[in-house]
Amino acid sequence: MTDPALDLVVRGRRVVLPDGEQPAEVGVAAGRVVAVEPPGTGLTATTVVDLADDEVLLPGLVDAHVHVNEPGRTHWEGFATATHAAAAGGVTTIVDMPLNAVPPTVDVAALAVKRDAAGPQVHVDVAFWGGAVPGNAGDLAGLHAEGVVGVKCFLLDSGVEEFPALPPTELDGHLTEVARLGSLMIVHAEDAGEIDRAPAPSGPVYGDFLASRPPVAEDVAIAGLLDATRRTGARTHVVHLSAAEALPLLRAAREEGLDVTAETCPHYLTLAAEDVPDGATAYKCCPPIREAANADLLWEALLDGTLAYVASDHSPATPELKQPPGGDFGAAWGGISSVQLMLPVVWTEARRRGVDLARVVGWMSAAPADRVGLPGKGRIALDADADLVVLAPEETFTVDATHLRHRHAVTPYDGRTLHGVVRRTWLRGVEVEDGSEPRGRLLRRGTRVG
Repeated sequence: MTDPALDLVVRGRRVVLPDGEQPAEVGVAAGRVVAVEPPGTGLTATTVVDLADDEVLLPGLVDAHVHVNEPGRTHWEGFATATHAAAAGGVTTIVDMPLNAVPPTVDVAALAVKRDAAGPQVHVDVAFWGGAVPGNAGDLAGLHAEGVVGVKCFLLDSGVEEFPALPPTELDGHLTEVARLGSLMIVHAEDAGEIDRAPAPSGPVYGDFLASRPPVAEDVAIAGLLDATRRTGARTHVVHLSAAEALPLLRAAREEGLDVTAETCPHYLTLAAEDVPDGATAYKCCPPIREAANADLLWEALLDGTLAYVASDHSPATPELKQPPGGDFGAAWGGISSVQLMLPVVWTEARRRGVDLARVVGWMSAAPADRVGLPGKGRIALDADADLVVLAPEETFTVDATHLRHRHAVTPYDGRTLHGVVRRTWLRGVEVEDGSEPRGRLLRRGTRVG
């Protein structure tokens, strides 16, 4: 008999739960998970889905690092296209970065503009980072009160003039305010002095670009950030860590008891500098993709907990900016489009390395949700939002950039064969399908939305 209290039941022999993968029946009502029972319990509902033998039920992923760019640079990427791509890739929550949009999200008024732009058109749930820039320490309390999950700063030129770097003379002041608020400061950690001393990039040879962003730039910036974290007691987080040389600094800081975490990205885990063709500017990002041996160390750091989670750093631009004449890495915009591909890209490499699917999913769901303060996201558990994904982990597909949902058909993964096909995605218990109306919500830190 159908249980009128349940809207959806999903039954499968492989369900990724907080304590690992196991068979289960998952019951959903009013947008939340209300039952997780052993197989054979016989939960019934208005809609019952029995997974195929090759399918796994996952929690919806949480991508804590997405540059949507709307308003102001919607021709680069916008909320409709970015969230459509996210849903297609099993990502049911994104956290939007404060820069590349105009105005940048550096005060309450700008946050309101961003929310107004996003509200009618998001296919997944969206939270927001605020920005920390020179002179705006007094704006952080207002942003915090309005529910941003934290604030982001750059320690060097961000690439857009409306979001300047936070100088060393202001870093402690901003971190002191972050500590007072109980907020989180996330940091693009490359040292401007070390970058200035490196050779300037130009031309189509990837090795020349790589030399322009040496690992020491990350090492020096992270060491300085850790010193400031020590002085202020703030919670801090290093975004898109690329250089494995900085990992011992982070390990020592965590052993010391500093509240600091770091993320890495799919491109640093799966791509290698040795394999980047000349002129292939789709691979350009900052910090850069480094050598294969570096990626091995990043994997070790994920496995031992030094790196907390994986985020896409989805950062699109127009083809004209990404692919300048002559394949000039110095002239190309840096950023990789991957929100739709994050799960299969990382899973393909993890599978090759013998890392289990539940571990991979944890790095992209519960771990980021917990760090940024989004309770109920990123897990299949009682009272969590019923954000669910059906994955066929052994099915393969070949990436065709023209079929991806983000705005522009530019990605370094074009033509790659990957494992892991997302077959279905539910947002708060309602399936997200091609052509379905946007029903994502705008999230505030710490609030439940189910």
